Amino acid sequence: MIFNQVADDRKVRVFSLSQTFLDGFKGRQPKWGYGGLGYFTYKRTYSRDLPGGGVEEWWQTVQRVVEGCFNIQKVHCRQMGLPWNEQKAQHSAQEMYQRMWDFKFLPPGRGLWMMGTDLVYERGSAALQNCAFVSSENIGEDFASPFCFLMDMSMLGVGVGGDTRGNGKVKLLIPKLSPDTHVVKDSREGWVDLLRLVLNSFVGKGSMPSSIDYSQVRGRGVPIKTFGGIASGPKPLHMLVENLIKLLLPKGMTAVFDVVAPSDWSHIDSARISFQGQGAPYRISSSQIVDIFNFIGKAVVAGGVRRTAEIMFGDADDHDFITLKQDPVALEDRRWASNNSVFGYVGMDYTQVAESIAVNGEPGVLWLENARKYSRMNGVEDNKDWRCMGSNPCAEQNLESYELCNLVETFPAHHDSYEDFERTLKMAYLYAKTVTLVPTHDLRANAVMMRNRRIGCSMSGIVQAMTKLGRRAFLQWCDRGYKYVQQLDRTYSDWLGIPLSIKTTTVKPSGTVSLLTGATPGIHYPHSEYYVRHVRVSNTSPLLPKVKAAGYRVDPDPNADDTSVVAFPVHEEHFVKGKASATMWEQFANAVDLQQHWADNAVSVTVTFNRAETQDIKICLETYEDKLKSVSLLPLLEEDHQYKFPPYQDITADQYQEMMRFITPMDLESAVHEVTEAFCTSDRCMLVPPKQL
Repeated sequence: MIFNQVADDRKVRVFSLSQTFLDGFKGRQPKWGYGGLGYFTYKRTYSRDLPGGGVEEWWQTVQRVVEGCFNIQKVHCRQMGLPWNEQKAQHSAQEMYQRMWDFKFLPPGRGLWMMGTDLVYERGSAALQNCAFVSSENIGEDFASPFCFLMDMSMLGVGVGGDTRGNGKVKLLIPKLSPDTHVVKDSREGWVDLLRLVLNSFVGKGSMPSSIDYSQVRGRGVPIKTFGGIASGPKPLHMLVENLIKLLLPKGMTAVFDVVAPSDWSHIDSARISFQGQGAPYRISSSQIVDIFNFIGKAVVAGGVRRTAEIMFGDADDHDFITLKQDPVALEDRRWASNNSVFGYVGMDYTQVAESIAVNGEPGVLWLENARKYSRMNGVEDNKDWRCMGSNPCAEQNLESYELCNLVETFPAHHDSYEDFERTLKMAYLYAKTVTLVPTHDLRANAVMMRNRRIGCSMSGIVQAMTKLGRRAFLQWCDRGYKYVQQLDRTYSDWLGIPLSIKTTTVKPSGTVSLLTGATPGIHYPHSEYYVRHVRVSNTSPLLPKVKAAGYRVDPDPNADDTSVVAFPVHEEHFVKGKASATMWEQFANAVDLQQHWADNAVSVTVTFNRAETQDIKICLETYEDKLKSVSLLPLLEEDHQYKFPPYQDITADQYQEMMRFITPMDLESAVHEVTEAFCTSDRCMLVPPKQL
């Protein structure tokens, strides 16, 4: 896509790092975070296959990412007839490389996996975007559009937020069945086309085929070469069609499906559809809008092949929306597939919301007017984001409908001076701004993104930085750093001939990227000073014998067949307190400070609380409603002790030392990519079916 105007060969590379420079990193390893856990996570999640065989080591991944970034810049300058200084670019690229190597900043997991690959050059930047938002407000004009956008982006690993603004705006009809057979193409577009066909038939746009031919869709277990992973086969798509038809048919009508497939459902040849009974047209409800989103999410993650992230926003006075997850049957079937939040407003009554949060941690709250009026919430109204409609699933980016967000992560605790941190901010900003130069494959998204050029320069290890630098000194870094990023945006936007970014800074929740670096995720507290991080691995994984040989404890998983649990001992640096000791009030205060001093987008925070603090939920929401843009809350999982191998398990310093005594460096040079970290990266916003929890 982006190279077509430069050369006939769309895979041409126009920028390369100096070979002499790269020779200084070959054969070396960086200082991995949390010892072997960081290296293991990198090899399992972000190391790509090499064209000549083998898999990347860190120096090669960083090379791919940095060269991909500067390729995009250079091609943009050629296309636009802008000046380009090769020597200056080489100097900047080498500094970007060094700061990634030293874990002073990193692209998001999306960037580590996709930047510099042919997929970005051929199909656009959607694969580099973390998350998106789409509103159902206009489903009266184009019913299928937001749902198809959700499926398209989710299949690319983009987490998507949605809303119930379309409640009651569409009259659902009884679909007309045509005698035609619809042949599903073996592609992401083919799946989305079938979804559009089915949904549009319920509003009188075309008809529903009485027969669907799935024979061209690749069978279960076939590798997906472009984005990684293994194909699920057509069963999840067919089940999506079944579920949507059953959901949307009026009361009194049922659907009958005659499916031709083998007993193991490894593939499907065809399916015939017929209706029975009588019904009448009716208006769509908020719960049905959520269920459509959730059924799509369920299809995307079917079988654990892909993962997705969804958040749904509804009105605070919509009782049906607030209580969606109190239906155990629907929760088990599909409503696990989204976190749910309400649109809050300053001065609202939080009684019902707080009562629901105390039970299961939902709904979260998004104060949309705060997001629209303010950049940083420092008392200055600028109304920059007056068109924003919601947020991404982890709520660090307020977005317009059909807008995607791209993020980058800095680690302030890995710096000893503000001046050094400022150099890191320059490289992090440059990466994020560069991603905005590449359009996506979706024209509606491009129309918003090319205007807003929204980016999110984030921080992780915030609690570590507060401990290392002191709270006041750290917040001064935030203030100075924010002003510096605005200066950078003016300079580089002028050079690239593009608009200023509507927003530039954020606090994302982070996930496995922070494990690579040894940073606590986003604004959140560590589990404890010493703990075991349990990681589940298939018994067929070639990584398993490697970790055993290195002395890590490996046990069979009592809750999953053919699965083992690897125990990684962790010692947290700059430790003051763990998440069980941090009060709800303290966590709110940290988020408020970062929203005031750093984030002009939003701060993604999941405030954890214990049973004794439930009485303060309503008071906290009332106290901080004019100081935050969003918040979610989650009860501390005291029941973790019921599991033999919880994700985090406290240990003593002596137990840590005893475990470390048997551990030697891992040999993972022949490791293979096994897990794609796709979209939002927090355990809170990454949704998996209940049976996989």
